Amino acid sequence: MSTYANKKGFGATIWDYLTTVDHKKIAILYLISGGLFFVIGGLEAMFIRIQLAIPNNDFVSAGFYNEILTMHGTTMIFLAAMPLVFAVMNAVVPLQIGARDVAFPFLNSLGFWLFFFGGVFLNLSWFLGGAPDAGWTSYASLSLHSAGHGIDFYVLGLQLSGFGTLMAGINFLVTIINMRTPGMTYMRMPLFTWSTFVVSALILFAFPPLTVGLVLMMFDRMFGANFFDVAAGGNTIIWEHLFWIFGHPEVYILILPAFGIFSEIFATFSRKRLFGYSSMVFATVLIGFLGFMVWAHHMFTTGLGPIANAIFAVATMAIAVPTGIKIFNWIFTMWGGSVKFTVPMLYAVAFIPTFTMGGVTGIMLASAPADYQYHDSYFVVAHFHYVIVGGVVLGLLAGINFYWPKMFGTMLSEKLGQITFWTFLIGFHLTFFIQHFLGLMGMPRRVFTFLDNQGFNAGNMISTVGAFLMAFGVLVMVINIIITSVKNEKVGNDPWGDGRTLEWAIASPPPFYNFKQLPLVRGLDPYWVEKMEGKKEMTPAEPLGDIHMPNSSILPVTIALGLFVAAFGALYHMDDKSWTLPIIIVGLLITFGSMLIRSVKDDHGFHIHKEELMDDKDKGGKA
Repeated sequence: MSTYANKKGFGATIWDYLTTVDHKKIAILYLISGGLFFVIGGLEAMFIRIQLAIPNNDFVSAGFYNEILTMHGTTMIFLAAMPLVFAVMNAVVPLQIGARDVAFPFLNSLGFWLFFFGGVFLNLSWFLGGAPDAGWTSYASLSLHSAGHGIDFYVLGLQLSGFGTLMAGINFLVTIINMRTPGMTYMRMPLFTWSTFVVSALILFAFPPLTVGLVLMMFDRMFGANFFDVAAGGNTIIWEHLFWIFGHPEVYILILPAFGIFSEIFATFSRKRLFGYSSMVFATVLIGFLGFMVWAHHMFTTGLGPIANAIFAVATMAIAVPTGIKIFNWIFTMWGGSVKFTVPMLYAVAFIPTFTMGGVTGIMLASAPADYQYHDSYFVVAHFHYVIVGGVVLGLLAGINFYWPKMFGTMLSEKLGQITFWTFLIGFHLTFFIQHFLGLMGMPRRVFTFLDNQGFNAGNMISTVGAFLMAFGVLVMVINIIITSVKNEKVGNDPWGDGRTLEWAIASPPPFYNFKQLPLVRGLDPYWVEKMEGKKEMTPAEPLGDIHMPNSSILPVTIALGLFVAAFGALYHMDDKSWTLPIIIVGLLITFGSMLIRSVKDDHGFHIHKEELMDDKDKGGKA
C-alpha cells in the first residue's frame, strides 16, 4: 500500500488502485480479483461434489447442475487461473529483467479492467435469467439451442476478458524483448521470465481463434447466421476446431508459468543453480511450439479419420519429451543440493509426482483407440484436474507463498502454510485419484446424478470428502493472509535468504520506480553472483539520474466500462427491446470518448529527480 494512500485514507487508496498503471499494483488487483473468482469457482465445485456424493441426489436440479458445471470450468480457467498467473507475472517479471515498469503501463491497466469487467459480466448471468449451461467448451450443437441468455453472457463476457488477456500478452512480449537491463541476455533470463515470454507468444496466436469462434457464435445466436447450425448447412465441428486450437495452447499458457515458478523455487531452496538451464529454456520453447500441433486429440471421436488421429496421437506423445526433460532437471537440481523444505518447496516437491501422474494419463488419452473408451468418462475429468490443479494450482499456491514477501513486505505463516499444503494435497488426491477408477468403471462425465448399485457410490463419496479437505485448506490460507496482513511484520529485501535473481536485490515491497539505478547483470542468477563476491547490492549499470515514470489514469476503467455497458445492450437487443440500441450507443460513446481523450491528452508522465532518489526512504506511492 502506498505512503500516499496511508496519508490520505481509504478513499484515496481505492482511487489509487482504480487509476494505477504501476505493474506491482496491477499485480495486486489481479491477485484479489483472481482470488475472488477462485473462491466462486471453488464454491461451484463444492455444489458439484455435494450433488454427486450419493446416488439419486436431488440437492440441485439437472438444469441448475449444468449451469454450475459450465460456470465452474469457465470461471476456473478464464477468471481464476489466468488472472492469478498474470498477478505473478506482473509482480515479478519487470523486476527479474531489471526494468522500471512494463513497456505499456496504460495498456497493462486496460488489460486488467477488460478482464475484470468481462468476469463480472459473465457472473451476472446468475442473477439475470440463468448462467450458461453448455459446458465450459460450449460446443455449438448444445449452445446454439440453449434457451435464455446464458450462452450470450458466455460469448460476450469471454470476448471482453479475451481482449484484456491479448493486451497483456503483447505487453509482456515487448517488455521482455525491449526492456532488459544491461547484461541481461536471453540466455541469462530467469526461467520464470522465459516461461512468461513463451506464454505471451502463445497468447498472441491462441486467443484470436477463440475470438473468431465467439464472434461466429454471436452472429449465429443474435443474427441467425448459421455458421454452426447443421440443419441450415453449417458445421458444428468447426466450433470444436476453433475452440481447441485455442484450448490446447491454453493448457500450456497456464502450466508454463507454473513450471517457471517451480524452476525458481527448486534453485532457491536447493541453494544450487538450476540444472541444465539451456535444455530447460529449449524445452520451454519446444512445449510452446508443439502445443499448437495437438489440438485434435480432444476430437478423436468426431470422425476425423485414422490418418488425422494418428498424426495428432504422435504429436501428443512427442510433447511429453520436453516435459520429461524438465522433470529430470528439477530432480537433478535437488540432487546434492542443500534442500530447505519451506512451504513453497513442499509444493514444488509434491508437484513432481502429481503432475507426472497427470502426464501419464495424458499419454494414455493420446492413444486414439484407447481414447474411444476413455472419452466422456470420469477418467478424462481426473486427468484434466491432475494437470490443472496438480500443476497450475499447486504452482500458483507455491508462487503466492514464495513471492508474497516481495509483493507485500510481510511473510505468510509457515505453520499455517503447511496446514494448507497438507490438507489441500491430500484432499486433491482423494478427490481426483479415485475418479480415474470411476471412469474406467464406466461413470460418464457431465451427469448430474447416478443410480444406486452401479459400483459408483464409494468412489463418489471419497471424492466429495476430498473436495471438502481442499476447501478447508483454502480457508486456512485465507486466514493466513488475514493474520499476516493484520500483524504487518515487515521483512527485508531477501527474506528467504537464498534469493538468486534481481527481484531479491531491492526492497520488499519495491519502490514504485523499482530500481534507482538499473543493475548490471554479469551472469546467470545475477544477485547470487554479487552475493558470492561479498556484495550486498547489485553493481549499477548507470549513474544516478532522473527517472521518468508514467502518470496514473482513470481512462482504462472508463474504456472497459463502456464496452461492459454496450455488451448489455447487445445481449438484450436479441429480444427486440426498444431501449437496447441507446444502451449500446452510450456504452460505445463512453469507450470511444475515453480513447479520444487518451489520444489528445498531453501525457508525458513525470520525473523523479536524482536529489529525491538520494534519500534512502521508500517513495512508493508518489505516482
